[in-house]
This record gives sequence, structure tokens and C-alpha cells, in this order.
Amino acid sequence: MSNCDLCVVRNRAICASLDAKELVALNAIGRTRTITPGESLIWEGEDSVLVANVIEGVLKLSTNTEDGREQIVGVVYPSDFIGRPFGGTSGHGVTALTDAKVCVFSRRDFDAFAREHPELEHKLLERTLGELDRTRRWMLLLGRKSASEKMASFLIEMAERLNGSGCRIDFDKPNQRHLTLPFSRQQIADVLGLTIETVSRQFTRLRNEGVIDLPSRRDVTILDYDALVAEAG
Repeated sequence: MSNCDLCVVRNRAICASLDAKELVALNAIGRTRTITPGESLIWEGEDSVLVANVIEGVLKLSTNTEDGREQIVGVVYPSDFIGRPFGGTSGHGVTALTDAKVCVFSRRDFDAFAREHPELEHKLLERTLGELDRTRRWMLLLGRKSASEKMASFLIEMAERLNGSGCRIDFDKPNQRHLTLPFSRQQIADVLGLTIETVSRQFTRLRNEGVIDLPSRRDVTILDYDALVAEAG
């Protein structure tokens, strides 16, 4: 039995378009790698030498400003694809926020495989366009939304993207969600373009209004999902 047969994101990853024989061929050029929090997989500005599917965990995409500060520019979740196929340099670093497992491929081997399998190239294009749409929505969030709308939008994004791995839904209370955030308060502030004090105030306000509960520093219970959606605008 191959790693592909056991893969928990098999039906959601870009390789979902491949048949059994093609999966065997893809499995032959890939390997599974486990990453610990804070460990980097790809470095900004270096040649693109590998690509990967995320199987478990959450990783951040980040870049450094001229004065040396880190800016988180994206987050990837299980079934997401990372890396830059077909050459070029990496525009951002990729670092694990949680314990993570990825299926890693040499970029050259993956490029050759993709050229021989148009369905895989099509999936890559779909993923790229989807990521472009998310980036445009995020630009709107950063440029136009208030601090309260940013925080609500962030929590909704987390609930949607972590569904099944870090987000639990109580079917007796379908308007609730239980999240374990992979971010510190400072990282949330960096992602949203806010100060850590503003992030803390927004968490406190949402809790006082009964929209969320905060069982611990990283755990968030969304008590009223519809109210959070309304808050996000």
C-alpha cells in the first residue's frame, strides 16, 4: 500500500485528479516529511528546489521587510499546495506554525510529471486562481475594513480553513465552532496589520458581547457564528 493510499487529504489535494497508476508514479518521486513548529521548509529568495502538499498542520508564508521585520503574507492548511513549480525563486519563506506533515517533491521531478499529466496541471491552475481570489479578498480586508471587521473576518477564515483539523462543530449547536488557533496574539496582529493591544481589545469585546468565548490563550469558541458573520460585514 502506497503513501497515497493512506493520505488523509487524498480527495482534496491536487493529486485528486490522478488515477491509481498515476498515483503510484507520483508516489515514487515524493517523500513524507514531518516538520516541527518554527522549522522552515522553504526560504525566501532561494531557488525553487521543492514543492509540497500539506497533509497535516498549518504553515505560514512570510517575507522580511527592509528593516528586518517579518510580515506574514499567507497561511496554508491541509490539502494546500506550496512551492513554486516550473522554476524561479521563492518569493516567501514557508515555516511550520504547528506540528506538520507534508508530501515533498523535487521541483524538477514534479515539473516533469506535471507536463506529462494535463489533469494535474489543470488542478494547479485551479489552485492558483483560487489563491488569487483569496489574496484579493485579503487585500480588501487589510485596506478597507475596520479592526472589528478584520478580527471577525479572521476568525471566520480560521473556522472555514481549519474545518476538520483544528475546528470542531457541535452538531447539537450548529451555530457554534471550537477553534484551536495556530497563531499567537502577536502573529494575529501581524497578519491583520493591527497592534497586539488592538487584537486583545477585540477579543475581549467579542467575548463580552457573547459572540465568542476564550477558554485558553489559543482556544476560541464561536458562540454565535451568524453574529460573527454580521460583524465581518
